[in-house]
Amino acid sequence: MMPLSSFFSVVVIALVSSFTSSAVKTDENFVQCLYSYSNNSSSISKVVYIKTNSSYSSILKFSIQNLRFASNSTPKPFAIITPKEVCHIQAAIICSQHHGLQIRIRSAGHDFEGLSYVSKVPFVVVDLINFREIEIDVKKGSAWIQSGANIGELYYMISEKSKTLGFPAGFCPTVGIGGLLSGGGYGFMLRKYGLSADNVIDAHIIDVKGRLFDREAMGEDLFWAIRGGGGASFGVILAWKIKLVPVPPTVTVFRVSKTLEQNATKIVHKWQLVASKLDENIGLGILLHRVNSSKKDESTIEALFQSTFFGGIDQLIHLMQENFPELDLKREDCIEMAWIESVLYFLGFSSREALLNRSQPITDSFKAKSDFVMNPIPEFGLEGLWHMFYEDGAEGALMELFPFGGIMDKIPDSETPFPHRSGNLYIIRYSVPWLQEGYEIAQKHMSWIRRLYSYMEPFVSKSPRAAYVNYRDLDIGINNKGYTSYKKASIWGFKYFKNNFNRLAYVKTKVDPLNFFRNEQSIPSLLSKGRN
Repeated sequence: MMPLSSFFSVVVIALVSSFTSSAVKTDENFVQCLYSYSNNSSSISKVVYIKTNSSYSSILKFSIQNLRFASNSTPKPFAIITPKEVCHIQAAIICSQHHGLQIRIRSAGHDFEGLSYVSKVPFVVVDLINFREIEIDVKKGSAWIQSGANIGELYYMISEKSKTLGFPAGFCPTVGIGGLLSGGGYGFMLRKYGLSADNVIDAHIIDVKGRLFDREAMGEDLFWAIRGGGGASFGVILAWKIKLVPVPPTVTVFRVSKTLEQNATKIVHKWQLVASKLDENIGLGILLHRVNSSKKDESTIEALFQSTFFGGIDQLIHLMQENFPELDLKREDCIEMAWIESVLYFLGFSSREALLNRSQPITDSFKAKSDFVMNPIPEFGLEGLWHMFYEDGAEGALMELFPFGGIMDKIPDSETPFPHRSGNLYIIRYSVPWLQEGYEIAQKHMSWIRRLYSYMEPFVSKSPRAAYVNYRDLDIGINNKGYTSYKKASIWGFKYFKNNFNRLAYVKTKVDPLNFFRNEQSIPSLLSKGRN
């Protein structure tokens, strides 16, 4: 008779063998389906990577921007498709439905919770890295840009064609256009030209049935939804037509640092009162973090004021002395330059070519959150905040504050899904990084940022406490793995979209009633039964 231990070993081996065989069969069937539905099976074979492919790991890791989701225990996709033709994406959509797989759509991998390349259910990744063409039309002041391109590439291409055109996008050059525009997008031009998504005038999307639509064909409801409502809920957005904006030949930039010893608390408090009311040509943000003090072995808090002004030094100095003398801005703090040079200045780049580098090394894990502030935080509130930056777990933590006002006060909250416009003084992004691996290290930093977020509750927006969808945060609520009710999704949905969430759910039901395009925070279908 076989020994009991040997019997269990045989059973385990048999189960593992059966599971492996089943997985391999699934991979083979899915890939065969892709070949069948693609117009050119030989072309699609060059852009499909399954786990046995030698390039699978490098393709997956290339666009991971948060090492929190790069561990061996992180769920991996059945396959990665890096399409080069529309038919490749259409095949991926159809075959994923046939084989019960979710699709995660990745443009550059900057989703803060990794939702563009991680799922707890069987899934494939459609990575748009090959869809990155940019066509600039200087005469019409517009551009077509594919979703896989990033901000840096867009800035570079605009600067190649014109010195008097720009685009109101974000601060990080490796952020993908697909995620930026489908969630909103903002930068130093926010107060003059609004969100990135406010300047979208057309788009190309592939829907759940594999049909390719432009703005006219998709209809205004869907076009409204994808400009700030999170495109991954509605289909695969291939490209966007954007309106370029005029920039003057000369802009002025400055960085001014104030520490607690230099009266930073009172200056930050005054900034809250004036930043959103300054001339709309001024975008004046603050970076708050802990730094080494001039006193030996001590730390302090630095408020780093950073600004771009559409004009010259003399005009800027006059405006700042008139409205914000507490900052004590001096002529020697300011530099005049071209708009594209101002982009390089804040990135610390020495040449425009650096904007084209998609492989900037990612060295840390991080957790981020967001808030909107409608009333100035009192000085005692700021002082309590400084204490938190000295706690264990706050190493490397940042708070970025950027003011609203200007044109944002003039655009209705319902113009796009992004509802956080008039009434907001500024937006906050909190983030904390860590370099070392390990569960305890991660939890220490995650716990700290959650305590910080809890501390800030009395000082930020209420009913709901709002959040920015491009600063994705699963702490505020998640969908079920299968069917999620509108009521459950509303827990997080109203924080991102307020009353616009109702219309987003209506559009979702109209274009994807069975909820194929879904993730942990995707817009729900209003049908009583979604796809399980």
